[in-house]
Amino acid sequence: MDNKAKEKNVVSGTLLFFLFLLVTLGKYNVYLGFALKPYMIFCIVYLMFHLSSFRFWKFQIFEVCMFCFYFVYLYSGAFSLYAISSLRILLGVILYLSCYIVIKDIVAKAKHTMIKESLGYAGITFNLISLVLYVIGLKKNDFVMSGDGIISYGVMFDRDYPRLIGAVQDPNIFIFYNTIFFTYFLCHTKSWVNKIGLLLCITTTLLTFSRGGLLAMGLIFIVYFFMNRPLVQLKMVLGMIASFFILSYIMIVQLNFDFMGILESRIDDFGRDGGSGRFELWGRALDFFSSNTFYGIGAFNYRDYNNWFYGDDLYVHNTFLDILSESGLVGIIFFCTFMLVLIFQMFEVAIYRKEPFLYLTFIGFVLQMLSLSFVINDMFFLYLAILSAFLRIEQKQIDIKNLGKAHQSNPFYLNHPAIISQKKGRDSLL
Repeated sequence: MDNKAKEKNVVSGTLLFFLFLLVTLGKYNVYLGFALKPYMIFCIVYLMFHLSSFRFWKFQIFEVCMFCFYFVYLYSGAFSLYAISSLRILLGVILYLSCYIVIKDIVAKAKHTMIKESLGYAGITFNLISLVLYVIGLKKNDFVMSGDGIISYGVMFDRDYPRLIGAVQDPNIFIFYNTIFFTYFLCHTKSWVNKIGLLLCITTTLLTFSRGGLLAMGLIFIVYFFMNRPLVQLKMVLGMIASFFILSYIMIVQLNFDFMGILESRIDDFGRDGGSGRFELWGRALDFFSSNTFYGIGAFNYRDYNNWFYGDDLYVHNTFLDILSESGLVGIIFFCTFMLVLIFQMFEVAIYRKEPFLYLTFIGFVLQMLSLSFVINDMFFLYLAILSAFLRIEQKQIDIKNLGKAHQSNPFYLNHPAIISQKKGRDSLL
């Protein structure tokens, strides 16, 4: 019996590892009019072999709000000028949410310790793959640090900056995907494996030379710093300083890579390029919203409007302004309601104390949404599925504790089979 249980746990851990890793490899997809990504194929295969055991888990309140938001957002497409674009996002949302339900089933059936271990191994693998691809890309370019709009394996040369993209398509998106791994390693530094994972995350994050991403990661570290005791804070600061000097020495002295010069130049460019043109894009989004206040210009229509009026098809690079311009006041109200309910549920079970990496990841995501457009995103949905699983067990523990307090004087009730069953279920998930 014990061997069977261990074998089942190994299989579940392997499933989780590949699921988490495949979500990060979205660049390597099959295009069928839409991008069929590796984790989507994984979900389809999983459902085919586990259809009999598949369980449709009860939605959290924040998930209900999320589905309501997407309904309202997609409904705005009924009033859009570019109906084809709205239809594309409709099909995309259906596909993403369907995969979300399958991912939620996989994650919800696993033990919490297994979820975290699999997340750690997937994070290390993702960052190693990205670093290898980055070095291969530099080598293919003969380590010439110049070029603009050139992508070579894991590096993108952007205005003569060799920016790491790794296994994704953009350096800013890379940091978004790496956020949950960074926060996990940051909050679990007792093992050497996680310390190596954190060092890898720091290295790849710095090599993206993403100003917004680096700022978000810095703020996450500051928040976590003040969440800890003074002695832990001192160790964190010393560890970060030591890591930074080691990385700088390897890059500058051993590899002759002018890391500090590139980073300083990127920061200096901020005052000249207006955040890579983001401020102008944000102004256009507000203009589109002002002319279509209630329902917006329609789901996924910003790029089309931008192309028609200004001759380029760039995104807003701000999720909140993206939703505001495309679905108006109605859409942004539903989106903000979804986010506020999510925050309330995290604080309700004190997730910031019990699993701080999930709390810090949310902060990092919100900060990066201010400079990136993510109406739908694979990693965000994976995060929500993981968070839902942790919230479910924490809520059960609170319910059991409240029942115990309410019936302390009734020993028969505490020994009731339903209560015992609930406790066993809780213990099996921890």
